[in-house]
Amino acid sequence: MSAKWLKRLCVVLLTLFVAPLLITACSKVSLGADWRTANRDSAGLAPNPATTQEAVVQVYGARAFNWRGIFAVHTWIAVKADGADQYTVHQVIGWRARHGGSAVVSGPGVPDRNWYGAKPQIYKDIRGADAEALIPKIEAAVGSYPHAHRYVLWPGPNSNSFTAHIAREVPGLAVDLPPTAIGKDYIGNGNLFGPAPSNTGIQISLFGLLGLTLAIEEGIELNVLTLGVGVDPLDLGIRLPGIGRLSLL
Repeated sequence: MSAKWLKRLCVVLLTLFVAPLLITACSKVSLGADWRTANRDSAGLAPNPATTQEAVVQVYGARAFNWRGIFAVHTWIAVKADGADQYTVHQVIGWRARHGGSAVVSGPGVPDRNWYGAKPQIYKDIRGADAEALIPKIEAAVGSYPHAHRYVLWPGPNSNSFTAHIAREVPGLAVDLPPTAIGKDYIGNGNLFGPAPSNTGIQISLFGLLGLTLAIEEGIELNVLTLGVGVDPLDLGIRLPGIGRLSLL
């Protein structure tokens, strides 16, 4: 290997493994948090259903609890039908599958709840007639999730695999999950090829451990051991493990 290519390899490795440590250095992750006392209140991001008539579909993500948050986020989907006075939250919670139960949790809930102290971000926000048309498709995708009784923290299937499954099954959602949504690239069922999670391109993935995504929403993203790095030409952005998406637009 030439010195030029060796230098490039070192840059890639530094990006993959040093970037997550920057998150801790920036105090975005609390390693000493206690889940029993961690903040689970609303972050004030979702419209109040008591005063919002229109349908709402939102995709959220927040830093995973404790050390996992250095590398990854936990994602979920919240929906409110037209005229409904509450939200339904769809997500996967791993511990529920430990004794053969279903990890899929769907029911009334706070859509923008802090994830054990971590403030959520909105990855997709759809309102009105477009949202109303998506809700039954989202509910059908929740019911068709093939890994409801299986949860693997790394490389998946996990909570982000669940959100990505729904996104693949519901093209109108077109959500761009960040590279920190570890598990989103787990296609499952032995498939090596499939649509990108946003459904705006294609993906090659080897059990979620190694792969490449080419899509309008995600841009170009290389997955190495579930750590994603890439560029997003349309948003003039880059995608980094541990950091997420950085965009000028």
